[in-house]
Amino acid sequence: KEWVTTDEALPLPSQPFLTAYMTVLALVALVLGVTIRSLRPQAVRRLLADAGVAMHKVKKTATEIERKIFHLCGLLVPLTYQLLLTHGVSRGFCVKLCWTITVIGVSCDWLRVHVPFVRDHWPLKSILREKEATTLCGGSWFSLGCTLAIQVFAPVIAMTSILFLVMGDMTAALIGRSFGQSVCSMKIGPGGKKSVEGSMAMFMTCFVFGCTIFSPVHLREYAVVIGSLVATLTELYEPLGINDNVTIPLLGGVALTFGFARTYSCEPAAEPAALVPVNSHRLCSGCFRSVEAAVRIGSTDLRVEKWLQFPWAEGQ
Repeated sequence: KEWVTTDEALPLPSQPFLTAYMTVLALVALVLGVTIRSLRPQAVRRLLADAGVAMHKVKKTATEIERKIFHLCGLLVPLTYQLLLTHGVSRGFCVKLCWTITVIGVSCDWLRVHVPFVRDHWPLKSILREKEATTLCGGSWFSLGCTLAIQVFAPVIAMTSILFLVMGDMTAALIGRSFGQSVCSMKIGPGGKKSVEGSMAMFMTCFVFGCTIFSPVHLREYAVVIGSLVATLTELYEPLGINDNVTIPLLGGVALTFGFARTYSCEPAAEPAALVPVNSHRLCSGCFRSVEAAVRIGSTDLRVEKWLQFPWAEGQ
């Protein structure tokens, strides 16, 4: 007989895996950003036109790309968080660091709005939207949303919900600007300002990133579908009128937590041997609450002696 631990039966994404994942993603984003920034505006517009973007949308799409390239800097948040955790920095210290950065950033942005001298010399005013001239910019809300996610959720959930915000929202904006209402003419969202194409692009982006980051976890697709759907609907409707840079990571994190909680709280089947198919090395019912749930895999007996609890509650 061979025995397995709960960690072996229900593996979390490991620290080396998360570090490599975030590092590769950030490097790819860096190369992409540098490449696009090195192109002349005329070259970017030509590429968009060649990609099938309608001529009357090319100019706005090119402007949106410039904004979203800066948006990719948000990948530094989960990358830095993961690197700090990998090097032994406590989660509590990371939360305090995030709040310090957020308070300083929001204070500076408040000065930009109310102090003419700061507003006139603001370094990133070229990428601000018109409505942000008299209100806090999206960067302030982004910082607040990331900080709340890091404080509330376990690290892997927080990092995934931030990826939903950075990559999903960016994809929705770019696809919506480029191809919105080209395939489906139906207008959705408040005031009909959103498109089906943009929302579908965001859902698929969130789903892909969620499934890859939780690739070691069995039945991950169910929780990831819930999280991706909630993040997409949040971006679409902006519930309660709160900036989606705050609500996407928060509601996305809640949805992921709920999804994995449901997956890993299944009651055991009446026949324990039915929980695992022959010659399979994965527990088909995810996690189950019973103590000493015995299963047979081929000729090998596996016994989970401890309570198999929801693994995200304590973080990593």
